[in-house]
Amino acid sequence: MINDAQGSLFGEGRMTPPKRVFTPDLDGIRGRLNRLLETLRAARTMPLSDRDARMWQAVVPNMTKWLPDDEAEAIRTAFAAEMQRLGW
Repeated sequence: MINDAQGSLFGEGRMTPPKRVFTPDLDGIRGRLNRLLETLRAARTMPLSDRDARMWQAVVPNMTKWLPDDEAEAIRTAFAAEMQRLGW
């Protein structure tokens, strides 16, 4: 038997955590990705450390998921082309 004053930890009436709603800052995402592309385009040799280059290879596809499909594809394509040009 459950004491009503205490309530149930697992049943009805259990406290639930507040739901988080995350809305990404699309202008911030665009700005960060465009600054990265500008850095890569301006470079004659790889301006990123090996660690940072690997990190951006994982981050760019994930960041572009928030953008419209055509814009995301254009950024991913430009990033891949610059990485290849710079020997990655």
